[in-house]
Amino acid sequence: MADVTAPRLPGLRERKKQRTRAMLVDAAVKLCIENGYDNTTVEQIAAAAEVSSRTFSRYFPNKDAVMITVLDDLVNAAVAELAMIAPSVSPLRALACAHTRALRRVPAGEVTDLTTRRLILMVNVISSSSALRLAAAASRLHPLVVAIAARMGVDPRDKQVALIVSLWGAITAGAWGQLVIGPDDYGDCAVVMADRLDVTFGEFADIAAAEGRSALPSTT
Repeated sequence: MADVTAPRLPGLRERKKQRTRAMLVDAAVKLCIENGYDNTTVEQIAAAAEVSSRTFSRYFPNKDAVMITVLDDLVNAAVAELAMIAPSVSPLRALACAHTRALRRVPAGEVTDLTTRRLILMVNVISSSSALRLAAAASRLHPLVVAIAARMGVDPRDKQVALIVSLWGAITAGAWGQLVIGPDDYGDCAVVMADRLDVTFGEFADIAAAEGRSALPSTT
């Protein structure tokens, strides 16, 4: 019988760091939803999490970084879902399926580190801030690059991978770029995000299909 080694669990120190990080993110989410992003300070977030501002700085360089980590959680959840989608599914469609599956599992608490309140913050703060959107686009999609490259069996630097991930960024921007979740819809945030993503991807697929059917104009 083969010897199966159980995955190594994080030590006490690492678990404490994870709890502190989660407390900071949750405190930021709560304060920003209640008071507004611009009216929330690092000092207030640290105080709500019952840590010092110096401790805050060991986990996040600034307030924006706390917001962007919510996007990290969604990307990581999508990467996990992506691994369970059949290789026969095209890369872009697989990305769409992975994200919508992850989002639809959030209300039941089935996605680690991703909650409805965090999604509300991502939509209402990140989507409304051009600076945060640029920061997200610049540095937070690398896990998707790696996952898509592995799925296609190519190097992560392959131009096709870059094109696919860029197209995916445009699709999510189209789905969520103008989305604002009001208090009456907070509980449905994840479902609304998934539904809008399904619709936007369907529209993209229709456009791509029409382009594929159209003939190039004659140059003669």
